[in-house]
Amino acid sequence: MNRGESDFRADAVDELDGILVDGVARGAFPGAVIALGRRRSIAHLASFGKLTYEPEATQVRGDTLYDLASLTKVVATATIAMILVDDGVIDLESPVCRYLRGLRRRISERVTVARLLSHSSGLPAWRPLYREVSGRQAYIDRICAIDLEYEPGARSIYSDLGFILLGAVIEAAAGVDFESLMRERVCEPLGMHDTLYLPNDARRINIAPTERDPWRGRILRGEAHDENAFAMGGVAPHAGIFGTAGDLARFARMMLGRGRFEGKRFISEEVVARFTRRADVPGSTFALGWDTPDRGGGYSTAGALFSAESFGHVGFTGTSLWIDPMRDLFLVLLTNRVHPDRSNEKIREIRPAVADAAVRALI
Repeated sequence: MNRGESDFRADAVDELDGILVDGVARGAFPGAVIALGRRRSIAHLASFGKLTYEPEATQVRGDTLYDLASLTKVVATATIAMILVDDGVIDLESPVCRYLRGLRRRISERVTVARLLSHSSGLPAWRPLYREVSGRQAYIDRICAIDLEYEPGARSIYSDLGFILLGAVIEAAAGVDFESLMRERVCEPLGMHDTLYLPNDARRINIAPTERDPWRGRILRGEAHDENAFAMGGVAPHAGIFGTAGDLARFARMMLGRGRFEGKRFISEEVVARFTRRADVPGSTFALGWDTPDRGGGYSTAGALFSAESFGHVGFTGTSLWIDPMRDLFLVLLTNRVHPDRSNEKIREIRPAVADAAVRALI
């Protein structure tokens, strides 16, 4: 545990930790790691529970790796897109046909890069393509053959398929494979040495297992929980990265710095602002890649106290990242709530409770 007493009230942080202790006791997840802090540093890093529910299971550590699931969309894909927009390599308002030749006109002329990022492209949310195809190019070809379900920009449907297509746009524009872009343009500059695709066997002992997957016939540990990401080879723009709370804290500090980290400019402030501002899509809470708090009375994983300027995302496996620039606050929560079965949804109560406790802890 690491605690910065000058940043947060100790009694309120104890309350936050108590929520996670109770979550383990109630079987919401076998274990968890939380990181709480501000732009200049991590103020609180703590771990709870074990890697699995087995009595002899290993205790979770502060540096335990978790399958980040859809946090991949913001930590990897949206961040690479920000960098390429900043570099002038990608234009948000350009249609995808500018980057991907040979697409059907019906999609390519109506769908822009920004529409893919704001989940307003018209593409459906998800398809079990892993039952039909494998490999990155086969996925792109199959997605481009899917009919749009609504007029682009008319509304928003959270779409893994849109982000898979966005990854192809990014690779085509940059001329570099996606894994290399993430490693060389995001992880290495930020010192995120434990954030990666396809962790090797040496790391497995410190990876929290996810589901006993009926499709693959085994408990997953160190391979992407998301079936489509796995069928793409484990490297995908919508899911598949593994990481630690400490690494995500470094990333969050960069975002709180509006693209500046430890004295260096990483992304321009203007581009960060554009990506984290709610998009102009009717009825949608999405920014570009990021989500924003729902203040319309609906459920929000950011709770009720994160400011309207906040942005964040969650992952299906039980991961969360919320950043509040108005309060200079970030919150990372990593769990493997899908172990051993994805039907466990007790985390729905815990995510907003932890978020509210984090805000109450501020001095």
